[in-house]
Amino acid sequence: MKNFVEELNWRGMIHTVMPGVEEHLMEHMRSAYVGFDPTADSLHIGNLVPIMLLAHYQRCGHKPIALVGGATGMIGDPSGKSSERNLLDEKTLRYNQDAIKKQLAHFLDFESKSDNAAILVNNYDWMKTFSFLEFIRDVGKHITVNYMMAKDSVKNRIASDAAAEGMSFTEFTYQLVQGYDFLYLYKENQCSIQMGGSDQWGNITTGTELIRRISGGKGFAITCPLITKSDGSKFGKSEGGNVWLDANRTSPYKFYQYWLNSSDEDAEKYIKIFTFLSQDEINTLVLEHSQAPHLRILQKRLAEEITTMVHSKTDLENAIKASKILFGNSTSADLKQLNEKTFLDVFDGVPLTQIQKQDIENGLDIIAALSEKGGFLKSNGEARRSLKENAISVNKEKVNEHYTITPQDLINNKFVLLQKGKRNFFILQLI
Repeated sequence: MKNFVEELNWRGMIHTVMPGVEEHLMEHMRSAYVGFDPTADSLHIGNLVPIMLLAHYQRCGHKPIALVGGATGMIGDPSGKSSERNLLDEKTLRYNQDAIKKQLAHFLDFESKSDNAAILVNNYDWMKTFSFLEFIRDVGKHITVNYMMAKDSVKNRIASDAAAEGMSFTEFTYQLVQGYDFLYLYKENQCSIQMGGSDQWGNITTGTELIRRISGGKGFAITCPLITKSDGSKFGKSEGGNVWLDANRTSPYKFYQYWLNSSDEDAEKYIKIFTFLSQDEINTLVLEHSQAPHLRILQKRLAEEITTMVHSKTDLENAIKASKILFGNSTSADLKQLNEKTFLDVFDGVPLTQIQKQDIENGLDIIAALSEKGGFLKSNGEARRSLKENAISVNKEKVNEHYTITPQDLINNKFVLLQKGKRNFFILQLI
C-alpha cells in the first residue's frame, strides 16, 4: 500500500493533517470522503484539487467516497461566502448529481470489482427523512453554540461588512449537517477520514467531534491548500467566468488554453497537483523547462495531461490543432476542420459582420468583401493597396485583387476568415 500522506506532501497538496492519519492509513485499506456542491450540472477546475485528492487516495489502495451534497446544497455553506446561495429542488439536484458522477468517472474507478472501488453518495438520501425534532435531539444536543460560534467560517461571515443582514439560522446549522454526514458515513461505510479545502477545516472537525461524542470513535481530517495564482488573480476564473469541466460550458480549446497560459511559477506548482506524473518525471520536466523556458515545456505538458483527463485525447489533439491555426502556419483545410464552437472560441473577440447568403452564392468580389460589404477596411482604395502588397488572406491563404469569395470558402457553411498581416483578423458570417 502506497503512503498517501507522503504522496500528497511532495505534491504540495497538504495544508493540515490531523495527528495519527498517516499511521491510520498504513494499517489497512481505509475509506475517506470529499463533498461536492451539486448546485450546477458541472464541476469546475476549482473542484479539481479535491477530485485529485480522491484519485490519489484510490491509487494508493484506499476506498474513495464522493459525496454529492444534495441536502447541504439546499442550505448553503457560509465558508467564504458573503450571501446565501439559491436553493434547488430535488429533481434539479438529481440531474446535477448524475452529470457530476460522469465527470468524476474520468478520475475515479466506480466500476471496479475490487474492494477500493469508488462510490458516490448523496446526503439528501439520509437527511430527507430526518425530522427537525429528531435532528436537534439526536445531533444538535451534542454540539454547543459556543463551539459552533468559534468556527472561522461563522466568525468571518458575521464580522463581514457584506453580511449586513447577518447569517441565517439555516446557514449557521450547515456545519452540523456536514458533521452529521461524516458521522453517518463513519457508521454505515466505515469511513474514518474526511478531506477538503483548508476552508472546510471547521466543518470537518465538527464531524470528528460528533463521531467522538456520539459513537465514541475516531475520525480524521486532511485539508489541502486553496490554490492561488502567482499574479494574485483568482485561480479557476477566466474572462468568461468559471472554467468548467463540461465541454458545453467551457470548450476543450479554451480549457487547454487556460492551462497553457499559466506562468512558469504556477505551471511548476500545478503540474504536481493536477497530473499523475511521477516525481522523477516532473523533476525532469522542470529541469528541461529551466534550460529553455521559451519553449514552455511545463505549460504544454500540464495542458496536455489535464485536457486528456477531463476531456479526451481527441479533444486534446483538436485543441492543439486549433491553437496552431491561430498562431501557426495553418491552411484553409485546417480551418474547415474546426467545428463552429471551436472556431468561435479560437477567434473570440475578432470583429464580425453579417452578410446575406446570396452575396456569397453569387460570388463576392474580394474588394467589396473587405470594404463596403464587410467593413474590414475603410475604403476600396485601402483594400486594393493591401491586396497589391500581398497582405490579405482568405481563410489563412493569400489572395490577389481578382479573387472572388464563393460557397467553397465557407467554414461550417457559415464563416469566412479575412486577415490583414499576421494578427489582424475579421470574420464574415452568413445570415
